Amino acid sequence: MLQYTLRRLASAVILMLFVSFVAFALVFTAGDPAASIAGEGGTAADAERIRSVYGFDRPLVLQYASWLGRVLQGDLGQSIYFNQPVTSILIERFQATMLLGVLALCFALLLAIPLGIAAGRWPNSIVDRVALLFAVVGQAMPTFWFALLLIILFSVTFPILPTSGGETWRHMILPTIVLGYFAAPAIMRLTRSGMIAALETDFIRTARAMGIPSSKILSSYALRNALLPVVSLAAAQFGFMLAGSVVVESVFAIHGAGRLVWESILRSDLPTIQALVLCFSMFYVVLTLVADIINAWLDPRIRDA
Repeated sequence: MLQYTLRRLASAVILMLFVSFVAFALVFTAGDPAASIAGEGGTAADAERIRSVYGFDRPLVLQYASWLGRVLQGDLGQSIYFNQPVTSILIERFQATMLLGVLALCFALLLAIPLGIAAGRWPNSIVDRVALLFAVVGQAMPTFWFALLLIILFSVTFPILPTSGGETWRHMILPTIVLGYFAAPAIMRLTRSGMIAALETDFIRTARAMGIPSSKILSSYALRNALLPVVSLAAAQFGFMLAGSVVVESVFAIHGAGRLVWESILRSDLPTIQALVLCFSMFYVVLTLVADIINAWLDPRIRDA
């Protein structure tokens, strides 16, 4: 287990270095970053001064090494629009996004896993068809449309829940449902297929022939094997929800990291965009690493592969 963990950790570090270089090079993809920072009203002298201040006149390798050194020390630069350290802005904004992501993931798991288990336990039944309908609707329905539908229903027609903000738990109910429903169909489908495959294996037939109760077979044997790929998918979906929360946070006016992405793009705040891309990518790499380690702990065959 230790060797497997060290191998996965080394792969994650290499991937993080590659991701950091991509995030660093992002500011150069749209042309001269100094001209972008100077804006439409900036002169050539302004662009030259910015190029000197930010070090854009140095070789790219030296710029990356200097930038990476500052990042490892927790310095993500200075926001051009907010005129604040990017690190402090991200710490403030990621609190709301992380809370929303955790709540949405819990909602998705609590909704999708029982449906997937029931659909896999009784395939081609009414329960299975209802679960598949739930998945199809969730995959086909745009997130912003579902959010507006819930606002009309629960905030306008029946004024039960607030429409915007994230100050109290009541403000987080609608965003949690919208973002969680986005991830639930894939988890439900994978749980269903995993249960069907597990219940058709030889060791499940042997357990039934030995007279082991169906409830124990389902919970102790089939479910353990069926949920192995769900762990990896849940980690990936959590990363997708964090990065894709921009739509939900914009609709519900939640001042999180997702909305900060939209604001930074509109204002051409390159240091903030760069830091957000780096942070979201690192979250995804770390979550994938944790999921792989958990799967290896649950299934010894993975660590020996």
